[in-house]
Amino acid sequence: TEAAAVGAVGSLLLAGVRLDRAHGVPMYVAGACLIGMLILSEVFDLRLARTEIPVDDQIAIYIAEVFILGLVWGLVVSLMRVYRTRIVHEVIRTTMKISSMVFVILIGAALFSLVFRGLGGDVMVHDFLKTLPGGAFGAVALVMLVIFFMGFFIDWIEISFVVVPIVAPILLQFDIHPVWLGVMIAMNLQTSFLTPPFGFALFFLRGVAPPEVTTMHIYKGVAPFVLIQLVGLATLAMFPALATWLPSVIFG
Repeated sequence: TEAAAVGAVGSLLLAGVRLDRAHGVPMYVAGACLIGMLILSEVFDLRLARTEIPVDDQIAIYIAEVFILGLVWGLVVSLMRVYRTRIVHEVIRTTMKISSMVFVILIGAALFSLVFRGLGGDVMVHDFLKTLPGGAFGAVALVMLVIFFMGFFIDWIEISFVVVPIVAPILLQFDIHPVWLGVMIAMNLQTSFLTPPFGFALFFLRGVAPPEVTTMHIYKGVAPFVLIQLVGLATLAMFPALATWLPSVIFG
């Protein structure tokens, strides 16, 4: 995705500077070129697929091409430095491993959903949610509760690929706003980063915390933040316009 590309470029430039601070000019030039291209894209129309391009836009396109050359120069220098340290080998290997794991989960989730629907499981879940007291609110509350507790033991990727494709179409049949439901599920999944024992953020904190800070200290310290997440989730449930107002203004 675009965000991943930006992160990879930024990480590569930072690594190039850190490996040789005395010769960091190419990376600094690349960073300045990035800022320059951002400014140009906001002020001028840099699209090339046009029949007529005004003179000012044409000049801006030429300047952007120079900025691109500066960015490529910094990236090549950074890549060569990282390559010589053999760091990039481990990065590529780890990236391939994680990507493969995600796609295996995706394939397994797709097969599970196909069999689940083929055996009428979606109809059973729909009938069960319809019988809950409270109607749509009761169904959403139960699904949110299940996702929250699953976040203690299952990664958000598995929940997104396995659980959400099953319950989301059913919940949408209750005439629930899809944007609101998506934001609710996303906020709920955020708590899985904080809930022990398998919260990703907890492992990150454990990796940077000093030895005198125990894992139990981290578990206790993260409790208020989990409560804040739940309060935010409850607030969004009571006031759906917090999630739906801005999209309705932008997209009509």
